Amino acid sequence: MKALTSDQVLQEKKTTDPTAVTSLIFTHRALSDVSCLAEFSNLEKLDLTFNNLSSLEGLKPCVNLKWLSVKQNKLRSLKGVEGCVCLTVLNAGSNMIQSMDEVSNLVRLRALILNDNEITSICRLNHMKELNTLVLSKNPIQKIGESLSKVNSITKLSLSNCKIQDIDSSIKSCTELRELRLAHNEIRTLPSELTRNTKIQNLDLGNNLVMRWSDLKILSSLVNLKNLNLAGNPVAEKDALAKKIKKLVPGLQIFNSRPIDKAVKSVAVDTDDNLLVDAQDTDKKKGQKMQEPKPNIPTNEDNEENTTTTDPILEKKSKRKSRGLEDRPVSDEQEITESKKVKHDEEIVHFDATENNENRNEKRVDDDDVHIAGKKKKKVKSKTKGSSAVQLLSPEAQIGLGGESAWDVDGV
Repeated sequence: MKALTSDQVLQEKKTTDPTAVTSLIFTHRALSDVSCLAEFSNLEKLDLTFNNLSSLEGLKPCVNLKWLSVKQNKLRSLKGVEGCVCLTVLNAGSNMIQSMDEVSNLVRLRALILNDNEITSICRLNHMKELNTLVLSKNPIQKIGESLSKVNSITKLSLSNCKIQDIDSSIKSCTELRELRLAHNEIRTLPSELTRNTKIQNLDLGNNLVMRWSDLKILSSLVNLKNLNLAGNPVAEKDALAKKIKKLVPGLQIFNSRPIDKAVKSVAVDTDDNLLVDAQDTDKKKGQKMQEPKPNIPTNEDNEENTTTTDPILEKKSKRKSRGLEDRPVSDEQEITESKKVKHDEEIVHFDATENNENRNEKRVDDDDVHIAGKKKKKVKSKTKGSSAVQLLSPEAQIGLGGESAWDVDGV
């Protein structure tokens, strides 16, 4: 057991006056007792993340505390926090808290973060008129109930990784709601009351049990919806869902963590690829037909070869012809060569030019190869850009219109 002392606090802040201390950060100190903080009456901000606290009873006298983080401790209860009536931000995520009833009277709360706990039900939040952020993800909560029926100030609500089967009707009261995260639950249908939440911009329903297209038609009422996730639902396995969603919600920008236009194009590309495969198969069959053995029809070349090898008379004639050429005097051969040269002057010049430029041609081929390789590189580069754009829009790193989440926790 390690207790925080007043001397440690004063030494940390380099002062001897407890009333001069308004902000404290004591993280990763293995602290299990902070009751000495009762002496610091003007304390407004306190960060006790990553310690061994099992109780918050020592914070009751801190009536001026406005910002408190006790995440990653060993808390089983929030008892003691009810005395901090000025709290506007409370982060008690990643503990073992079983009930959140102690916060029901903290009327000034604006952000309440209790993810990764053992909370089974949401207490009534009727008196929290300024609450705009509520994070209860990764808790065994089965129902929303009427807990949100009078909290119309909420703009960000996260209930991901719970055990919720239905989106209760009380959500219709959250008329200012802009971010709603309900991924990894057991939701099968979307209630008609959701049509009243017209300000929703980001809706995460990934990894639920939505099966029918008819259950998604109410999304057309969410005229401000920019980011929608349905990945992991049975309905998402159907072909051309992206096209249907695009028609249903014309203003949508991100669908299943990808730009909606790219998602629609990928469906078209897949279809074209199938057609291309069929075409290739057809061409293959044609090629096989063309390669089938044909009847032996003698060509001119074949006739010439057969004639020279089988007809003795023609063979003798050709021999005589060659002998005649050999017996001719040199002058005759020169005349023949000159006449050929005159007749085929253009051909000889063309041949010489080709022969002289062999090296140049080889160099051009090499240059062409480099040029083509460059083109290939360019294509690969463009693909990389596309993939990086997709990574930037992944739900873990981004939310909404592509900007960072304003929530006080990562990935909840």
